[in-house]
Amino acid sequence: MPFYEYICSEEPGCEHCRDAFTVLQGISADPLVACPACGSPIRRKISAPNLVGSSTSDLKPSKIEKAGFTQYRKIGKGVYEKSAGKGPGIISAD
Repeated sequence: MPFYEYICSEEPGCEHCRDAFTVLQGISADPLVACPACGSPIRRKISAPNLVGSSTSDLKPSKIEKAGFTQYRKIGKGVYEKSAGKGPGIISAD
């Protein structure tokens, strides 16, 4: 279930909704329309997503090869050299 941020859509609001608050809700749940503390109208804020599992250690050649993928690195204009996995040693645009 994702976290959603809400903020007061009309002044004055209360301390709870004036600076935004976070709620854990199901994706199919209807958005909240009123602050649970004061009843003021609120709106859902769009915020940056939290991405999990994207790290440079996931791109190690040993992990890439173990997962069955092939990785190439650019070594020149239109020329790529294999650094992990199966496949041709060099790919070129020629």
